[in-house]
Amino acid sequence: MASSDDLRRARSSLAEAELAQRPSDRYLAAHLTALRVVAIVLTHRAAPAMARLSGRPRNAWRMLAEVAPELAEWAAFFAATEAKRDAIRAGVTSIVSAREADDLVRDVEAFLRLVERAVGFSAMRKRTIDAAAAIGP
Repeated sequence: MASSDDLRRARSSLAEAELAQRPSDRYLAAHLTALRVVAIVLTHRAAPAMARLSGRPRNAWRMLAEVAPELAEWAAFFAATEAKRDAIRAGVTSIVSAREADDLVRDVEAFLRLVERAVGFSAMRKRTIDAAAAIGP
């Protein structure tokens, strides 16, 4: 089961993306965050589904679409960003504009919020906040 540590890592990765100065760095960090979010979904949902899959390596986006069909559009969207990510990793930093990088950061943030709700992290966070408020300062 995905943990609050997984969520913290994803949020931290998103903050790194938001703070990166160069568009290529923002784009890479945003893409990494999206992969961290996929890992949360796969950890939360995929255990039974993964047991029936073969042992060959699998693409995270395809796996996401299989185990969470309601997120298939997100999976296709992020899969389409891989070519630019790979080009940036190969050193072609001018391939992405500041606008594209900022848009990807915003899209990943929306994806993260959606996944938080889907796997119940919003409810978990609310219970934590409620418990803290009950204890008081």
